[in-house]
Amino acid sequence: MAPVKEFGLLCLENPLLERGVSDIQAVGDEALLKKYDLKANDAILAEEKHIPLYEDLLNNYDAKLIAGGAAQNSARGAQYMLPPNSVVYLGGAGDDKYSAILHDAVKAAGLRVEYRVDPKEKTGRCGAIITGHNRSLCTDLGAANHYDLDHLKKPEIWKLVENADVFYIGGFHFTVCPPAIMELAKQAAQHNKAFVLSLSAPFILQFFKEFVDASAPYWDYIIGNETEAAAYAESHGLDSKKPQDVVVHLANLPKENSKRKRVAIVTQGTEPTLVAIQGEKTVKEFPVHAIDPKMINDTNGAGDAFAGGLLAGILEGKPLETCIDMGQWLARLSIQELGPSYPFPKQAYQAAA
Repeated sequence: MAPVKEFGLLCLENPLLERGVSDIQAVGDEALLKKYDLKANDAILAEEKHIPLYEDLLNNYDAKLIAGGAAQNSARGAQYMLPPNSVVYLGGAGDDKYSAILHDAVKAAGLRVEYRVDPKEKTGRCGAIITGHNRSLCTDLGAANHYDLDHLKKPEIWKLVENADVFYIGGFHFTVCPPAIMELAKQAAQHNKAFVLSLSAPFILQFFKEFVDASAPYWDYIIGNETEAAAYAESHGLDSKKPQDVVVHLANLPKENSKRKRVAIVTQGTEPTLVAIQGEKTVKEFPVHAIDPKMINDTNGAGDAFAGGLLAGILEGKPLETCIDMGQWLARLSIQELGPSYPFPKQAYQAAA
């Protein structure tokens, strides 16, 4: 296997400073969710009524600050498993104390970031309220919402694009800058690079369907969970919402780069991960790594961790089965931490027995 190229993986999405709250009494959890009209297991963009949540978490709860945003979590996870200087991450951030915290956090993780710095907008924030094994995410995009194509096309940034072999796009970026997504998609197809996309959340498939569909011909790998698969099926009028059927549909959509067969992946929490390959009728099932429920601390970011491990395997040129296993291994580590985090000192990947 050839050595991993420096900054061979390039990720794009919305960097956020996540404030995670866990271990609150159950009544307190419910009261906090009710106070801000939030659901126990959901991911939404903040409205005006949600803005006080962030200071509430900092001032009144034991909030842990984490360098978050789904794709940034995945980028940190991939870098966790890869040699130094393997991953670069793009997104928009403010010029404030929260951006400084983000920089310190990603530096500790060994992740290179190239943020578009906005002098007027605050760094994006995400409140993560943990209730048992559920999590409610409420996101104020802030400066992340102002990422633009001009930043991607800066000579020093575009040089990173041209260098990378794998692109990873978090689906939340469909709400921000679809042109940047499409620019990377076309670059991947033209130069036979791997284009990997996460569906990210049901609302993306409901309200940003046009942009998702425009990117679909360029997917080499498409990742979603069972809820996102069902949302895709509903928004596209599929006959079946069963994840086994949706994953096959995703794998066999029209494809731009015929040199690569598309791989569609649907995770199902503790149930087996489903994988369909373009042109193949059989859905492969990969049982997840077993874990004692008592060891689970926080499932927030488990899907991001899975994507990170998968991306590490793709960049290293590992067989698909190994890539899936690497994703499951990293997800298993992550759910034992608070928030989308990974244990230090670093643990070395061990294949499932």
